[in-house]
Amino acid sequence: MTLKYACKQSLPVMAGYIVLGLGFGVLLEAKGYGPIWALLMSLFIYAGSMQYVAIDLITSGASLITTALMTLMVNARHLFYGLSMIDRYRNTQPYKPYLIFGLTDETYSLVCSGEVPSGIDQNKYYFFVTLLDQIYWIIGSVLGGLLGSVFTFNTTGIDFAMTALFLVVFTQQWLDTKNHISAIIGVFCSILCRWLFGPDQFLIPTMISITFLLTIFRKRLESEETHD
Repeated sequence: MTLKYACKQSLPVMAGYIVLGLGFGVLLEAKGYGPIWALLMSLFIYAGSMQYVAIDLITSGASLITTALMTLMVNARHLFYGLSMIDRYRNTQPYKPYLIFGLTDETYSLVCSGEVPSGIDQNKYYFFVTLLDQIYWIIGSVLGGLLGSVFTFNTTGIDFAMTALFLVVFTQQWLDTKNHISAIIGVFCSILCRWLFGPDQFLIPTMISITFLLTIFRKRLESEETHD
């Protein structure tokens, strides 16, 4: 029952990850790296947008320091995700190490989108959602690598697929919840920080602002969720 529920909840991510993975695999193959590279990167890196960035880092011969700094900048938001998941993942052994590794934007959205229904094992649900999402990504990336090795594609604009998935997940979460305070805070902070800091420097200030405001409104949000 838990696995079935996790499959149902993760269907929107499946649709997005297969397409995104295809794009990643095609781009990777276009740079001379085959499906095996796509499989290994999706197994051990599994970082979505960072995997797209990693293609350029690999092909340009970037140093380890450059790679580490770029990874920190691209994935800095996960530091804030992790802080907000401390209580939720507190008693999730033996799944905790994998839950930490597999926490992506879309998995975070599913895990945080409301309470798990009665009869569903919460810890197993977290695990299955995380595992299924990674499987979707692996399937998509390997298929993309295979297709890229057979057909020639114009790869212009493929990397926009990640942004498109963010929009789909945001829309789905908005429709599934009655309380939109968290979403409004996220949009407001993003727009404000982009205006203040510019498109290249706004991500970390945005995450700090969102974390600060959500901490202030935490009790109110938890209270309204309870009443819902």
